[in-house]
Amino acid sequence: MNMQWKGVMPAVTTKFTDQDELDLKTFELNINSQLQAGVHGIVLGGTLGEASTLLDEEKRILTTTTVDIVKGKVPVLINIAEQSTKAAIAAAQKAEEDGASGLMMLPPMCYKSGERETVQYFKDVANNTALPIMVYNNPVDYKVEVTLDMFEDLLKCDNIEAVKESTRDISNVTRIKNRFGNRLKIMTGVDTVALESLLMGADGWVAGLVCAFPTETVAIYELQKVGRIKEAIEIYRWFLPLLELDINPKLVQNIKLAEVYTQIGTENVRKPRLPLHGTEREKVIQIIEAALKTRPKLPEYKNL
Repeated sequence: MNMQWKGVMPAVTTKFTDQDELDLKTFELNINSQLQAGVHGIVLGGTLGEASTLLDEEKRILTTTTVDIVKGKVPVLINIAEQSTKAAIAAAQKAEEDGASGLMMLPPMCYKSGERETVQYFKDVANNTALPIMVYNNPVDYKVEVTLDMFEDLLKCDNIEAVKESTRDISNVTRIKNRFGNRLKIMTGVDTVALESLLMGADGWVAGLVCAFPTETVAIYELQKVGRIKEAIEIYRWFLPLLELDINPKLVQNIKLAEVYTQIGTENVRKPRLPLHGTEREKVIQIIEAALKTRPKLPEYKNL
């Protein structure tokens, strides 16, 4: 599949049974809800997908299952989050074998790599796979920033094509556009600055709360794309208290709880994570229930 870096791509949660096995039935329910809403791709095994807790065989099952579900309608990406270059190359090659359309790649895990090491890591993987790559640039959470100078070097690899821009600095969208034009596609990766980033020229949105609210997320993207900014802003303002659940250490638990309320997921997480409880849980429930009471009536946003 020719990779199109645009639109809404859910960073989907990984569903687990009460016995801590993959819950592929609920997973399929959620993926189909995303497809019905009109998403433009699926991203597996990211932060929201509890990547660090997944076994290699589980990542492969998620990839092949999703490829089977989407049947070529949208691209399927798998996240690469490994501690060594050797493991990252192996993961990329397995993803290619399993039918993935592209890769989302974090810098090396655990070891805080320097600039030269980070660039070499990405280039080594890129040179050992034919899959297109989106570099996940999230220095807030992962402590390694991929600078524009580093991208200048990385873009010598033809299959490094996009960035998941999660610096939380909206002006970075303009910096990237000014320096690289359309050579480096931009997928905004932080829900709370998503519309602002799209309006400044980001090509798409790797989204989190879309896991529970797919129609609202896609509607915002499609409306702003055709210049119906006022309508997009109105939905976004309603959405913001929910979107703020994504910029929290408990984002996985928050969003899975929201999925329960919209009936397309469960609260099961993999230890050491535990479901929310006490006042923390009550506060999240208040946000979700308040949003559901005022859920906007969406305009017809498909085929705009």
